[in-house]
Amino acid sequence: MGAGAGADSTTCHVAAHALASPVAAVFFASAVCTLALAVLLGSMRLRPPWWCACAVCEAYLTASWTGEFDNLCDWFAHLLRREPGRTVHVHVLGNVLTANPATVEHMLRGRFENYPKGAPFSAILADFLGRGIFNVDGDSWLFQRKLAAAELASPAIRAFTASVVASELRCRLIPLLHSATAGQGGGEKLLDLQDVFRRFAFDCICKISFGLDPGCLELSLPMSAFADAFDTASMLSARRATAPMHVVWKLKRLLNIGDERELRDAIGLVDDLATEVIRQRRKLGSATASGDDLLSRFMGSINDDKYLRDIVVSFLLAGRDTVASALTAFFLLLSDHPHVADAIRDEVSRVTAGGKDVDDHPAIATSDKLKDMHYVHAALYECMRLFPPVQFDSKFAAGEDTLPDGTPVAKGTRVTYHAYAMGRMESVWGPDCAEFRPERWLRDNQFVPESPYRYPVFQGGVRVCIGKELAIMEMKAAIVAVVQGFDIETVGRSSRRPKFAPGLTAAFAGGVPVRVRRRALASG
Repeated sequence: MGAGAGADSTTCHVAAHALASPVAAVFFASAVCTLALAVLLGSMRLRPPWWCACAVCEAYLTASWTGEFDNLCDWFAHLLRREPGRTVHVHVLGNVLTANPATVEHMLRGRFENYPKGAPFSAILADFLGRGIFNVDGDSWLFQRKLAAAELASPAIRAFTASVVASELRCRLIPLLHSATAGQGGGEKLLDLQDVFRRFAFDCICKISFGLDPGCLELSLPMSAFADAFDTASMLSARRATAPMHVVWKLKRLLNIGDERELRDAIGLVDDLATEVIRQRRKLGSATASGDDLLSRFMGSINDDKYLRDIVVSFLLAGRDTVASALTAFFLLLSDHPHVADAIRDEVSRVTAGGKDVDDHPAIATSDKLKDMHYVHAALYECMRLFPPVQFDSKFAAGEDTLPDGTPVAKGTRVTYHAYAMGRMESVWGPDCAEFRPERWLRDNQFVPESPYRYPVFQGGVRVCIGKELAIMEMKAAIVAVVQGFDIETVGRSSRRPKFAPGLTAAFAGGVPVRVRRRALASG
């Protein structure tokens, strides 16, 4: 007995040692994944409660919709157009989709308290956005919003923003486009316009929100590596929300495999970037008298670097991705509608009286001049109607409700208003809804806004975008500067059926290659 017990003990020790080895760990993880897959397949055969055999859910689960549509958002728009109430329930996602302005107003104003971001949404984006303003509700959201709103509303920050944007246009963006024009440096050069505008927007947001020039950051890798990591983190975080069973991505995260391992690596680089931004801001703060940038205001109230990291990432998402998305879409559309570019040049010439800078280049329009450019404003809004930087926004019902079109909503249901689909609804915008027509926003040559519930590009109600006016100023300044001096021609694609890359903001798959041609400036 004693000898047998000793042998058993030895065997247990050997087995324990084997399990501790890396090879055994891999086998163990594989076994767990195999078991999980078997359970998943078994549950699918048994048709669990989340299973639905309706045509919409079957098309979603089998991806049969891809036979007719390039993008999920286009398929959703198709589904919503067919419904009288402009509302569809995708049961396998527990998601009610709507393109009904009355429902949008119901969510964002009438019953705002019943439609927070919600814990399920926060869990999906927690690793990437943490406790940033786009991923929280209640007191935390209100604190960040109040602090940011107070700063962004000040005349000083508005003037500072205008000077930063003008400097970035004059010293970086315009020279870059000049260097790419045909006939210079031995021939023409194609640019990825999406990448160009991402860099422009990133430089602007770093200076405006952090008080930093990205060139001063001491990073272990090129900035492009951190930009790619940011895009990857956005894409993979968004992909979590498309899974019918969230337990799948949660299991992958636990085992650190597949997409979740790639996401963790990308977020690690994003963390490094945010940490360096905070470090440099502290370093400069002790050496300069001013600390009036947005990050400094938060650092004066928050002593938690993890929280500050989440705020930095939220600023980057808002200031880089959305602005770059809108500008890229704008010039994609402009390439197909040269008459709009001509109308913009006519307005700019009229408002600025053909002003030029010391290098005989078109002068960068001031904030006051930009306000008088109603056609430019209308063209930008029309672009975002068709290509909103954030294609949809979701809330989770805190309690049972009935939507204005009669759709019942159970507690915990994800309810999504689809801005991309709304821009393509005849019931909202008329029979010419698919056309790019800036004139729809003008009355007697003056820009006239629509209800934010028909046009929820900047949200509406209590959650309306607090950076809206500054973002519009930045985008109009870039549009005016580029359109005056250049013709931008897209290469090898059409704006009429673009393919989008998955992500939290709209991005064009494969980038947007363009050919840049310099325009001859009119004298006088």
